Amino acid sequence: MTKRAAFTTQVVLLLAAGVTSAACSVRQLAVNAVGNALASGTSSWAEDEDLELIRDATPFALKTIESLLAENPRHRGLLLAAAAGFTQYAYAFVHAEADYLEGEDLARATALRRRAVRLYLRARAYGLRGLETNHPGLSARLLADPGAAVAVTRRDDVALLYWTAAAWGAAISLAKDNAELAADLQAVEALARRALALDEGFGEGAIHDFFIAFEGGRPAAAGGSAERARAHFQRAVAISRGRRSAPYVALAESVCVGQQNRAEFEALLRQALAVDVDAAPSQRLANQVAQRRASWLLARSQELFLD
Repeated sequence: MTKRAAFTTQVVLLLAAGVTSAACSVRQLAVNAVGNALASGTSSWAEDEDLELIRDATPFALKTIESLLAENPRHRGLLLAAAAGFTQYAYAFVHAEADYLEGEDLARATALRRRAVRLYLRARAYGLRGLETNHPGLSARLLADPGAAVAVTRRDDVALLYWTAAAWGAAISLAKDNAELAADLQAVEALARRALALDEGFGEGAIHDFFIAFEGGRPAAAGGSAERARAHFQRAVAISRGRRSAPYVALAESVCVGQQNRAEFEALLRQALAVDVDAAPSQRLANQVAQRRASWLLARSQELFLD
């Protein structure tokens, strides 16, 4: 090969590499642009009033997010959207549905609960990956020393801290026979407490909802406390100015049933149902989910109380 031919070949190879690199860059920019739009566009879903529409549309949206994450595995916004999306879908349309079906189809309810656990763990994995983008090695440290691991997180980590804790905690609550998973409860508590310390007002008090169930759903011998659950309830209601149904449902279900206080149970659920779902548009969908559960719980009062 002549020097001129060799030079020409090198130029062609360099140009080809440049074109490939440019194509990859354009592709990456497109993925990031779509990812950013999806990650920041979830508020319109929360404001929707059609539960059935959201239930049917969510799986496609979640798979789209996963496809984009395959192209850009460290996109923090997409990781948060996946963690939050899978957690909310699992709770509203799989976990809760299992509860509603249990009385008439136990086998189907059991299958749905197993699916919910898988979805929650999927959400947890995305949440941990999201936290790792700014804090490499956090996942491993979280299991060894939860308090020290979360101490490095900042206010801009709160959403990931919360959704990771919510998904992980929900999985533990359903998979009661999984001792290995149950051993992670300290890590879950550390994530949620750090989120609460960094931003108590996140989600209009949603972190307090977590602690209503966490404290009220465990007996005192296991570290729970009805008094602490009630304190979290008061803060959740104060922060949201009574515009969220979830705190009322959480206290009724986790504390009143355990204390066999039927009068308070029914009063709280009626308060949940009285919340105007249009008063706080960003909470419209969540309020509908909570009110659906409130109606179901009220209908089961006779089963839940011994009087």
